[in-house]
Amino acid sequence: MLPFRVSICGLNELVEFMHSDVSHAISILDPDWPDPHELAHLPAQNRLILRFNDVTFAQPGHSHPGSNDIGKLVTWGRSLTELGAQHLLVHCHAGVSRSTAAAAILMVANNPGQEARAFEAVNSIRPKNWPNSMMINLADAELGCEGAFTNALRVHHARVAERDPNLAQLIKLHGRAHEIPEGI
Repeated sequence: MLPFRVSICGLNELVEFMHSDVSHAISILDPDWPDPHELAHLPAQNRLILRFNDVTFAQPGHSHPGSNDIGKLVTWGRSLTELGAQHLLVHCHAGVSRSTAAAAILMVANNPGQEARAFEAVNSIRPKNWPNSMMINLADAELGCEGAFTNALRVHHARVAERDPNLAQLIKLHGRAHEIPEGI
């Protein structure tokens, strides 16, 4: 869906990409987390760093994604071809929620109307995924999807929950039961 290769991972997997052909990276980190040294070899203009917690609604003591974050992601993501991207690495702490949402957002930003297809592509890149619903809701508004992106996410979450009930249980335990479709 994008004219360059996309990889998604968590912090503990970054070492695998240190000497690879990664040309650009998106790091989504908790607010006080240090920049990962594994990506220090990339020029600053080839990296986008966003800082917010993996939350799906505003909570005291947590930094949540905002429309500014999504706007930066979309703008930078749309410029990647001009920047010569060959291989984009998107990572967050676990490589499950924020990073997979970011990858889906970039795919939809560059392929309007392909919301469901974006989640299929994320599945093929990162089978263990649970895109952050707050990020997708913000992107739905930013990209003018009129609810299509949010609806595609609900369908995607239902499929993932059926395929991987252990992941769905983990999501519930982390205070995100509202993302699990009823009856699962």
